[in-house]
Amino acid sequence: MVPLICVVDDDDASREAISGLVRALGHRVAEFSSADAFLAFAEIGRVEVLIADVRMPGMTGIELCELMAASGSAIRTVLVTAHPSEADRQGAARVGAAFLVKPVSPAALAACLGAP
Repeated sequence: MVPLICVVDDDDASREAISGLVRALGHRVAEFSSADAFLAFAEIGRVEVLIADVRMPGMTGIELCELMAASGSAIRTVLVTAHPSEADRQGAARVGAAFLVKPVSPAALAACLGAP
């Protein structure tokens, strides 16, 4: 079965652009506009990779990773941001996530996701 990749980003255009890239790389995609919406996803146990925006209203991408790890449901994660900071890079490293800057490079994203 083709891996399921979830994209969590509060910015519609960014979420759609990243989802389009993921589809073009041969993966199935589910999109969410918030961390809370993702956490309510019935198929969360089937998610292969999570791509989450670092800065979102409510729960941030880093906080989402921390919550997933604390609940024993850690998912391989790629954190993305349009406003990179050293603190965000360190946060991504702390939670074991890859870190990409928007606009996301197709080659960089492909490297993070691996082959379908």
